[in-house]
Order: sequence, then structure tokens, then C-alpha cells
Amino acid sequence: MPGSTADTTARAGRLTAQRGLFTGPAAVVPDELYAQVLTGSAARTRSRLTVNPHSLVSTDTYFGRFPASYWQRWTTAGDVVAELTVTGSGKVSLVASDTNSETRTVAAEVVEDAQGATIRLTTKLTMFLDGGFLWVDLATEDGSLAVDALNWTVPAPAHERMTSIVICTFNRADDCVNTLGALASDPGALDLIEHVYVVDQGTDTVESRAQFPDVEKALDGRLRYLRQPNLGGAGGFGRGMYEITEAGRPANVFLMDDDILCEPEIVVRLTAFANSAAKPTIVGGQMLRLLHPTKLLAGAEYADFAQLVPGKVVKGGLDDVDLLGEAEDEDGVPLGKPNRGDVRVDADYNAWWSCMIPSDVVDRLGLPLPLFFQWDDVEYGYRARAHGIPTVTLPGAGVWHADFDWKDADKWNEYFAVRNAMVVSAMHSETDPKVVARTLVSRVVRYLLGMQYGLAATIIRAAEDFLTGPRIFDDGGAAAAAAIRKERAEYPDTVLHKPADIEGVLPMVKPAGEPSLTRLVLLKRLIYVAMGRTSYAKGIVSAEDAAWWHTSRFDSVVVTDASQEGVRVRRRDRAMDVKLAKRVARVARALVSETPRLRAEYRAAVPEVTSRENWRRLYGL
Repeated sequence: MPGSTADTTARAGRLTAQRGLFTGPAAVVPDELYAQVLTGSAARTRSRLTVNPHSLVSTDTYFGRFPASYWQRWTTAGDVVAELTVTGSGKVSLVASDTNSETRTVAAEVVEDAQGATIRLTTKLTMFLDGGFLWVDLATEDGSLAVDALNWTVPAPAHERMTSIVICTFNRADDCVNTLGALASDPGALDLIEHVYVVDQGTDTVESRAQFPDVEKALDGRLRYLRQPNLGGAGGFGRGMYEITEAGRPANVFLMDDDILCEPEIVVRLTAFANSAAKPTIVGGQMLRLLHPTKLLAGAEYADFAQLVPGKVVKGGLDDVDLLGEAEDEDGVPLGKPNRGDVRVDADYNAWWSCMIPSDVVDRLGLPLPLFFQWDDVEYGYRARAHGIPTVTLPGAGVWHADFDWKDADKWNEYFAVRNAMVVSAMHSETDPKVVARTLVSRVVRYLLGMQYGLAATIIRAAEDFLTGPRIFDDGGAAAAAAIRKERAEYPDTVLHKPADIEGVLPMVKPAGEPSLTRLVLLKRLIYVAMGRTSYAKGIVSAEDAAWWHTSRFDSVVVTDASQEGVRVRRRDRAMDVKLAKRVARVARALVSETPRLRAEYRAAVPEVTSRENWRRLYGL
């Protein structure tokens, strides 16, 4: 029943920080992300592992490790216990790593002919401050050893908040139902959940799916299904934050994307960590790539305000690595050990594909900025930092999300990526406006060289609208979304075509190689475009090869979209080159002169535009 915490406490005074699982939530997820058979063989289910005779199995894996360094640094827990229920014979070892990935056995126990025996291996959380993890190794000789339960427990905090999940969805009904089903399928995770808010902003509704009544029933009274006009991610997540904090009870507000492959264990791990934190802390999960499920996007992230780019990897953090692959040094030389990331890295913010925010943090900071789409999570993380509230990206707490490099940048939402980056930069950095202006001009020049006129116009419009000041927040971004779609439709190069619609047989043209002197090549291409000189009249270029320094060599080129769903046709238009170049020059001058004033205006607007009153107005409540 909602409100129950029966499965969260292993025994009196102990809290389950994470569970040992041995397979993933779906068949596409490799078992080796949970436990690895190093020698011999083993049989496994989600919660049971049988180690066959003369075998060695280790949970030194992404989901199997306990992030001891993060627990020591950020929580009040002084020790951790690996508690196992075992049957059979073998050796159970508690193993630790340090910042240099050196390992040591901190506790071990040999069992003989056990029948459902409980083993508890304990260590203090005192030697992991700069890095280090814990895991369990299971070894057998002549007999087998079955593990029926593995739980990592810590001292229970004085107060435990229940978790309420917020899923913002827009026309991804099937994905959303699947995510709800994953949450409902795990009793241990479900016991921690008070409510699940689905904020449906689409026209293809979640409630229209045949599975919806069954999922609603399985959630056992927890589901809160809300419909509202499309106010983007900020409006959808913000509505859930609004509803949860309106109730006035302490809670963990867990923001979660609709289109993920959900590992329900993340609810257990983030809830335990947030409840055990020494002070109110935002705790986020990591993203694994859905199309390549063994690849981790980033260990921890920050935003580069000068380049207007989020998702930069903190120094020392894992950066788009295969978790089952071999670690390499900066020069690409194999190091003879797996990609694990033993050094603790601290995030500036955590994306909202999975992010838990204590309700008292929401009460203190307010609701999201009405940015409609993109950078709302970045802004909230930096707003929290300014108030002394840390963000922890917790290793081993992950979900699978659609790979970003399969999404083409030439979309309407790039408007929000650039406009909102400028807004957040103005609010939370002192970046020289000249640097931001140069970044904008550099992007536009490259887009013009590559004949991406619609994309160039999109980001110019983003900068122009940034210059209008805080009134861009007035309607939550809905009008801007409609306007940029209409403006982009005027540019033929934004249209996605079916490959069969391309007339004639065009040659596939590969680049000679990536230039080593990029600035020199940029200048050369600009001169050639001005002179009307190109290397190819027509051709086809793959998405992988569609860099500006290659596509700029054509009069007309057909380019594969990064989604692999179609192609775009780009044609040189010298009048458009001149028109957009003049337009970006005007914007760049305005950015340099107006940004100091706009910083003050945007910063002053935060309390009002993030207030409950403003969002109540936007929601029409």
C-alpha cells in the first residue's frame, strides 16, 4: 500500500541502500553489467545467483558495486554491511578499491553446507573519501553456492522521506506506459513510492493505451494522471513539483523521463542516498545509451557557459565509455583493467532523465525557470549551487535513454538549446559577452558554409529573442515553439526527405580527412564561397562525414540525417549567405553591448518567474 516502507529496512536500525541484482530489467541488457562470471559458470535470475562448482563470480560491475566514496563524502552513514542469504558451500569476500583502482579484501567468510544462512560482511566508510567502491566476490570449490538475496545496508537515518515520481510526457504514450509498468513490476521499489505523477501534455494520450488500466491497478492507488497544454519539460516537471510540494509533506521529488528503459532499482538507491545525505542534496542518476546499453554517457557533468554547451564531463569522470570494455589512458593506450571510474567526481548539475530533489530544496529554491525545453535542469542545478545545495550524480544508479548522437542538431529545439543557454549563462556566470558573441558567430559561419540556412536562422533567432529580456518567460515558451517551427519551414534545407525521393544517381563523396589547421581551412572555405569556387557540383554525404569543412565544397549536397530516417538537401544560396551573415553580425554587436544590462534583468526576474503564483497562472489553476 502507498506509504509502506516494509522492504526498505533490512532489520531494526538498518536501511537498504542498494540491492544486489544479477540480471537487468530487459533482455537487451547484458548480464555482465550486474555480475560477471570470471571462471567457471553460474545460473542467474533477477534476484538469485547460483555459482556452480569451481567457479568465481564478481559483482565488480556497474550495477554491482557499492559507491563507498560517495556515501562517505555526502551522507551520515558510518558503515555499510553486505548482507547475503546463502545456501551451499563457498567463500564470500567483501572487496574494496581505492582511487588508483588497487583492490583489497576487507572481509571474508567461508560457508559449508549452509541452508538459507545469513552472512553479514561489514566495513567502515572511512577510507574512501577521494574514491573507491565495494563489491562482493563469490568463489566455490567442489560444491555450489546459491545467493537468494544480497542487500547493502547502512544505518537508518532519523527521518525517511517517501518518494514521489514525476514523469513528463508528450506524445510518447507507449514509452510512458512501459516506464510505468517497470516501476509497478518491482515491489521493493514500489514500497518506497508514495505517488507517481504523469503529466501528459500530448494529443496521443497515455490513458488511451490498452495497458493503461492494468498499469494503474498495479500501481495500487499511487498514480496521479494530469492533463495540461504543452508547456515543455519545464512545465511538465514543474507541475509535478508543484503538486507534490503543495501537499506540504516532506518528500523526495523524483523527476524521470518518459522514454527511458527504466531500472526500478534506481528508486531504491536514490531514495536511500537522498534520505541519508548530511544536508539537503540533489541526487541524480546516470545515463546509459539505449542503443548501446553497455555505454555510459558521463560520470558527472557541468555546463560550458562560454561555448553554450551542457553535458561536459567533469575532469576525471568516465566519458562515453563501454562499461564492459578496457580502460585507456589519454593517448588511447589500454591499461589492462575495465572501465570503472574509481575516483569520486562531483557534478555541477544532473539532467532530469532521472533526478531526485528533496521537497525542502524545492521550497527553498522555487520551481523551474519557464524555459519550455532544454537547460531547465542545468539552471536548477546551478541555482542550487548558488544556495549551497550540492548535486551528486550517483554511480550505479542508471537508466537507459535514447542515444543523443542519433538526434540531429538541425531541429526546431536547437532554438531553445541556444536561447536558454544564453539565459542560464547570463544568470549563473560572468562569461565575457565577447566570448559568447564569438561562439554564436562561429557556429553561424560554419552552418552557412555547410548550407544549413534554416539552422543558422534558428540560432540567430534564439539570440535575438534572448536580447528581448525576461518577457520571453511570459507564456512558458509555447509561442516561441510555434514561431520557430513556422520560421524554419521557410528554409528548404530543414525538410527531411525519403531517400527514394532524390532524383538521379549522385556520387557518394568521402572527405580526404579531417583538417589539422581548422581556422586556416575555415578562412579558405570562406574565400572560396565568396568567389563561387567549389570542388563538386552535386553529391551525397553520410551523416558521419557531414562536417562543414566537407559539405562546404559542394554546390548542392544530399546529407543523411543523424537519425538515419531520411536525408536533407542543401543548396548554395549566396544571397542567403549575405543576408544571414549581416543578421548575425548585428546580433553579435548587440550581445556585447546589452548583456551586462540583461544579466541584471534576468537575475532579478528569477523569484517571480519561478514562484508558485506564476506557475499557477501558467497552469490555469
